[in-house]
Amino acid sequence: MSDQNTNYDDVKQYRLDPEREQELVNTAGECVFCWANKAGHPLGVITAYVPVDGKIWMTATRERVRVKAIARDGRSSVVMTSKGTAMGGGKTVTYKGHTVIHDDQETKLWMYNLLAQGMAMSQDDGNAFTKGLNLDLFVKFLDTPERVALEFTPEMSIPFDGDKMAAGTAAAYAQFAAQEAES
Repeated sequence: MSDQNTNYDDVKQYRLDPEREQELVNTAGECVFCWANKAGHPLGVITAYVPVDGKIWMTATRERVRVKAIARDGRSSVVMTSKGTAMGGGKTVTYKGHTVIHDDQETKLWMYNLLAQGMAMSQDDGNAFTKGLNLDLFVKFLDTPERVALEFTPEMSIPFDGDKMAAGTAAAYAQFAAQEAES
């Protein structure tokens, strides 16, 4: 039995396959968006997002510290989990990348409409906000002078598949039990 099967020091073998990673990105609906403040301390918030052509789109108002921080330095990260999706828990992906702020009306309205459509199609039955969501009214509420669209471009990913880890652990347990029975 190799060390790789009997400890979790190296979890590279439990990477989320690319098609499962894309499924996660397309279904999670919320992510943790992270940036660094002036002092270099990392911070993050949970926010709704829309994936479009390999990018993650979010929104916030200019007064938010994340927008001010991104204006100073676009380096950022996004973290997603499968918890609460049809995929079941245990699948995650973390992206390192850069964020650009958009404040032109055309881009903002495009993004707000996509966000509204995504929230309306959400399968999260526990979210009272999305029940009976009026798309036009939601977009109108978002469309304020202080709101901007955030475009995150991933540059590197750290995907993880807990299902693979569970299967590997079960196989290692079975192998260990067989060895113990022989001795």
